[in-house]
Amino acid sequence: MRFRKRSTHITISDQEGGLPYSKGLTASQVMVTGLSPYRAYKVAEKIEDHLIERKMDAISTEELRSLTVRVLKDEAGDRYARNFVRWQEVSRLDVPLVIMIGGTTGVGKSTIATQLAARLGIVRVIPTDAVREVMRGLFSRELMPTLYTSSFEADSALREPPPRPADQVIVGFREQTAAVAVGVRSLIERSAVEGTSLVIEGAHLVPGFLDVQRFAQGVLAVPLVVTVEDEELHRSHFVARSVDAAARPMERYMSGFGNIRKVQKYIKSQALSHGWPVVASYSLDQTIASIIDLVVGKAEQWAEGRSATDNVLKLEEGKTG
Repeated sequence: MRFRKRSTHITISDQEGGLPYSKGLTASQVMVTGLSPYRAYKVAEKIEDHLIERKMDAISTEELRSLTVRVLKDEAGDRYARNFVRWQEVSRLDVPLVIMIGGTTGVGKSTIATQLAARLGIVRVIPTDAVREVMRGLFSRELMPTLYTSSFEADSALREPPPRPADQVIVGFREQTAAVAVGVRSLIERSAVEGTSLVIEGAHLVPGFLDVQRFAQGVLAVPLVVTVEDEELHRSHFVARSVDAAARPMERYMSGFGNIRKVQKYIKSQALSHGWPVVASYSLDQTIASIIDLVVGKAEQWAEGRSATDNVLKLEEGKTG
């Protein structure tokens, strides 16, 4: 068995009070690259090994950052090292980050959202089902019946069946989504006012029902849709869900599986036609890494656009000065 040397004498020299090097803190910072918690902690241990081997009792923040990049490159590859560097710029943004994760029932949105928020240091995760619950308190079943059904069962709440060849489940889902989207817009507007980042997840985040550009000045919005293309893999998610939560019986989802797949096909087609990224989910870590790539890329685009705007404003001020 290998016993690790303790790093109690290694301090961050330019931190107030000379804070000690922390593997846990470093691992949490490394997780923003998309690495799993386990691999991130291994990177943090490797950094500690380097410091011990060099017999360093102090290191500056900038030196530690450079060492982290080198270790990430060696241990995980260029992609993760590059994301670490890029995230340093993202963390300096002066607008809240709002990540919107759409997708049909059972693709893993809740798990992805929770894990993603933890890695990015975002404390607010809101499911659109919670928005739907709030709206139920405002609108009776008689006034808005589709709010009282699941997304894949909304056809059962239609007052009048649509004319063929329209698919009833999609018509009902669209009606439900249009109502919930009102509440989602309010959440984003509040995020802009408060300056608080959040992750929103749910089947009701459908391209075409939310105008992301409307919030461009107040938040950095990153919309995306998660899919599970393989039907058997998708089915297996409901088996796991029924084990974890007794209140979610597998039979209900299995009987509605055809409708669930129809909703996925509709959401995906909307994403493709409205320019939302589609992330095909096969493993949790891979999916989160792909989403972090999207977040960092979007943040860089936003920063570049803001910089270009600032330069134009400075030129105009110079002309009028």
